[in-house]
Amino acid sequence: MEEDLELKAIKTIIELMKPLDETGRSRVLEYVLKRLDMSAFQSEVTTVSEGDAPGSSVFAGGPVKDIRSLTAEKQPRSANEMVALIAYYLSELAPATEASPSVNVEMIRKYFKMAAFPMPRVPKAALTNAAAAGYLENVSRGEYRLNSVGYNLVVHALPRSSTSETAKKRRKRR
Repeated sequence: MEEDLELKAIKTIIELMKPLDETGRSRVLEYVLKRLDMSAFQSEVTTVSEGDAPGSSVFAGGPVKDIRSLTAEKQPRSANEMVALIAYYLSELAPATEASPSVNVEMIRKYFKMAAFPMPRVPKAALTNAAAAGYLENVSRGEYRLNSVGYNLVVHALPRSSTSETAKKRRKRR
């Protein structure tokens, strides 16, 4: 019985890419796609292999992060920042099956758990507090949408520099 050529190609690529870090893998895939005159695409059906996180897929800008890896990268320090991060993820990065322009209490519970971020005691209060902090706007009862302040927080301000570095800079100025 002859082995399927697509499966053989997949196995070969995976074996060759294993020793590379994420940046190296991205560069190799980007180059190969350009060399073959192909564009990256987001599949309607995403398969999850053992090492992948649920919801990870690929789009033209590179790998779409799952909420857990995005949380690790952006390092939110509070429930307010985490709520803004969830709203950003759902509106900008999530696969089509998860994407949403707004967030609610059920989503907050789900994505706090998926991100392994400490669950707020009152998830509903986390939404209202994030809105009061200026990161979200209320679009209807119980539904909130990321606003420009929340977007800028996630994209431009996170991760924040460490507190010790900030404290050292303040001491030097004094």
